[in-house]
Amino acid sequence: MSRFKYQATNSQNRKISGLVEARNENEAIEILKDKSYEIVSIEEKRSGFGGGINNIFSKISAKDLVVFSRQFAVLISANVALVQSLKLLVEQTSNEKLKMAISEIADEVDGGTKLSDSLGQRSHIFSNFFVNVVRSGESSGKLDEVLNYLADELEKDYDMTSKIKGAMIYPAFVFCGLGGVGVVMMIFVVPKLTAMMAETGGVLPLPTRILMGFSDALANYWYVFLALLVGLVLGYKQLVRLPAGRKIVDTLLLRAPIFGKLFQRIYLVRFTRSFQTLIVGGVAIGKALDITSEVVSNAVYKELISETKKEVEDGNSISSVFVHSDQVPSMVSQMLKIGEKTGRLDMVLERITDFYTREVNNIIANLMTLMEPIIMVTMGVGVGIMVAAIIMPMYQMATNM
Repeated sequence: MSRFKYQATNSQNRKISGLVEARNENEAIEILKDKSYEIVSIEEKRSGFGGGINNIFSKISAKDLVVFSRQFAVLISANVALVQSLKLLVEQTSNEKLKMAISEIADEVDGGTKLSDSLGQRSHIFSNFFVNVVRSGESSGKLDEVLNYLADELEKDYDMTSKIKGAMIYPAFVFCGLGGVGVVMMIFVVPKLTAMMAETGGVLPLPTRILMGFSDALANYWYVFLALLVGLVLGYKQLVRLPAGRKIVDTLLLRAPIFGKLFQRIYLVRFTRSFQTLIVGGVAIGKALDITSEVVSNAVYKELISETKKEVEDGNSISSVFVHSDQVPSMVSQMLKIGEKTGRLDMVLERITDFYTREVNNIIANLMTLMEPIIMVTMGVGVGIMVAAIIMPMYQMATNM
């Protein structure tokens, strides 16, 4: 696919310009004609080898959306016209796929399409949550306020996610390094050492025989181990695609010994933050709960929120389902009940979000502190077992001489 830069006039005889993606120039012209554009000029935008590679592999990340949301909110708050804001963002955006999407959105909005409808046509980029918050801002005439609030919440969510990923990078790197070193030793180093011991003809200790057996299996049947690893990965991906499998995995995550509490707090923060943002934006509670269940991305909490939506539609309290769940702290359900009674549900949700965000940060800090001794102990045990399996027969040989 190539990108074509064009200048044209729309059905209102307004001059517009932008980018369109097509296989060739004729297809690009047809796409523009389908939008009732009168083409003034069109030319292929060449990006060279590096740009082409970037366009193929570029992915719209959470950070790209955060930057887009913040810049968009700033421009709208500064009373820059909506279409002009979008066109300025095309120039400011570095991600090629997002740049193309914004350019198309600018053209559609200039042609009379509502911003939220145009965003909704690109669900692979803009979530249902994002689209509905923007739609609420359009309906209330407070798009600038809603965009600023949305940008704030997206930044908070991105910061929390970045902290969690950052906390996991160090242990993941160490364990992957240890695994790689262990495989190399088992295939290339251990066989040479154990071969010398076997030549003595004596009975080798059990740990040494186990080590030799595993080393031989890994060296001679490495493809079996590789196939098992690939099979496990593919099997896991297939499992989480099934509703029952997804629920099993998510339940195990919430009950994990060390990380269960962290995951629980993360999902609670996602729920309360998204729910509050939608309520402040003027989205109806039933619709807000429906959208929030998708944002949480955990089957257990999604089921709880779906049940809550049914209770709310039947005229019951939001907290009626949460109060009976083991995965929701009693404080949350009690505060939600108070928020409903006082009519300050948005404020209560904000307080809950702030409280559990601080708790998530504290858990991450504690995990980072705890992870170092766990890694050291794991390394010590692994090295100790390997050394013992090699040293023990050498010691026996020395004592028998």
